[in-house]
Amino acid sequence: MRSGTGDPALGIGRPIDRRDFLDGVALAIGALGVGGAASAAAAATAPTTAMAAAQAQSGYYPPLLTGLRGSHPGSFYDAHALRDGTLAAAPVTDTGETYDLIVVGGGISGLAAARFWRDARPDARVLVLDNHDDFGGHAKRNEFWLDGKLHLMNGGTLLIDSPRPYGPVAAGLLTALGIDPVALTAACAKPEVYAGLGSGVFFDRATFGVDRLVAAAPKHDAAAAAWLAFLAATPLSAAAQRDIVRIETAPTDYMSGQSDDGKKDRLSRMSYAAYLRDIVGADAGVLPYYQASTHAEWALGIDAVSALDCWGFGLSGFQGLKLVPKAHPRMSFTPAGYVEGGSSTFHFPDGNATIARLLVRGLVPRAIPGTSATDIVTARCDYAALDQAANAVRIRLSSTVVGARHDGPVDSARAVMVTYRRGGRTFGVRGRAVVMAGWNAMIPYLVPDLPAAQQAALHALVKAPLVYTTVALRHSRAFRTAGIKQIYAPGGFHSGIALNWPVDIGNYAAERDPDRPLLIHCTRTPVSPGLSADDQARAGRAELLDMPFATFERETRAQLAAMLPGFDPARDITAITVNRWPHGYAPEYNYLWQPDVAPEAMPHIVGRKRFGRIAIANSDAGNGAYTDVAIEQGRRAVDELLAV
Repeated sequence: MRSGTGDPALGIGRPIDRRDFLDGVALAIGALGVGGAASAAAAATAPTTAMAAAQAQSGYYPPLLTGLRGSHPGSFYDAHALRDGTLAAAPVTDTGETYDLIVVGGGISGLAAARFWRDARPDARVLVLDNHDDFGGHAKRNEFWLDGKLHLMNGGTLLIDSPRPYGPVAAGLLTALGIDPVALTAACAKPEVYAGLGSGVFFDRATFGVDRLVAAAPKHDAAAAAWLAFLAATPLSAAAQRDIVRIETAPTDYMSGQSDDGKKDRLSRMSYAAYLRDIVGADAGVLPYYQASTHAEWALGIDAVSALDCWGFGLSGFQGLKLVPKAHPRMSFTPAGYVEGGSSTFHFPDGNATIARLLVRGLVPRAIPGTSATDIVTARCDYAALDQAANAVRIRLSSTVVGARHDGPVDSARAVMVTYRRGGRTFGVRGRAVVMAGWNAMIPYLVPDLPAAQQAALHALVKAPLVYTTVALRHSRAFRTAGIKQIYAPGGFHSGIALNWPVDIGNYAAERDPDRPLLIHCTRTPVSPGLSADDQARAGRAELLDMPFATFERETRAQLAAMLPGFDPARDITAITVNRWPHGYAPEYNYLWQPDVAPEAMPHIVGRKRFGRIAIANSDAGNGAYTDVAIEQGRRAVDELLAV
């Protein structure tokens, strides 16, 4: 980053909008109902207690919180203590409640499961428990009011998008919620907001020897002349420039004489980095340029993703191989779909948080006013309405489930006792059926009676960590002066930075004035090149959990200052929200690192088997980090339990 730039120049220590940090927890003090130094100190030492009490209070509104969000401080303490065997024994307070269904996890899969259960049994009573202070899981809503105008950003799941067409279950649910992606795209997407702005690449000093932003980055199908002009402005060596042009444009068959299946099989057994280095014969200076090109899709670098998957995803260097655009048995879920036709797409201003909010509106109608998929974008949720005794469906936040055991033998039990931690206390509630819709890796700790083989399969599903950082700016002049709307930064703290996706929907309008505030989206993937994919995920998770907000803020400010001429982080940044997801993308089977197994032996298949009155639903169980997968797994789990 910029040498000699100290904290005052970055704006560290200056007050920014709604930043009130206590022990790393961003607290809207009014919403918590605490006041004065003594109350603030109490909240700092017991954030879980404060958040638990807050849900029922008027003004509680998590989407407005800044600082560390996503898996926020307090949301995982009890779960980690359970995992480590350090959760202190505590008396269980029986709430006396019994529900037809208890859903553990209030993300899209869990909310969809609650919806499907109610569709099948309209008189059923359902309880949804979630460890976070907000519902939606990875479908996180970041909400800002900047100079009196509402600005939204996805803090997690970006958009309706899948490598395959939505099936009847997922598509049917979207239709029932009033979501028509094709019609919404035609009516709402506004790409002209950034007309004339293109893509840029930022070469950082630590990786490339100099801090330099180069605009007018060509698209992958651009002609050689465009690539030559762009690369001439970069700090890359002449050899690296020459080979990048070859990778992007040359029709060379680097596996001449081999069959289509033979080429694909060979590509499946090497990383994209190895393909570029060993098969294409690219100069070593090429690899750092492409290293982060797989971050957004897999949360891994090119050293940990197979060349076959990268071909399927449309990355460069394969055009001369003339591969038949069909899937191969050793391809992962994602690229197999992309080469065979994906789903319709649409981006709500808060990403798929809108889907979660529509599900909540249907489950608890008085919590969110309105009637359509457009008016919900600006509707405010009344969180106090979510967990009322009169509700047929209750959503209980800041409630970490720590156990689920059948009341009697698994084969004959009529109910499951679910215990959860809230506000420093342990509670028990009974469900005639339970859907585990959280992260698979936690389920063996919650259901210790599971067969050993099933526990091992659940543990084998390692999620990939990532960070979505939302930054509020006073204006977008620096981006517009540079002529860019998005930046690829292969060596940067954040590898991708982009102006907020412009959408006009309902009463919500994208910002068009370059002199007015707006949001930008930054993506960080904490990879450790050289390790296996799963070990990279574990190392990245540890890094995220150890990194305080102050480090995220410092690195974000320094990177923007280094990238954008004329950008002053002390002056131009007004708020920062770091959506930290140590357990991020659902695992997809990575044939580069994992052995070939029969379909029925895949860990997600073995791991999701129904256990008595407990079924498992989440995107992990579907082997794909996509919303349609989460919805389908919710339906499968409900169908399994309805048949008991």
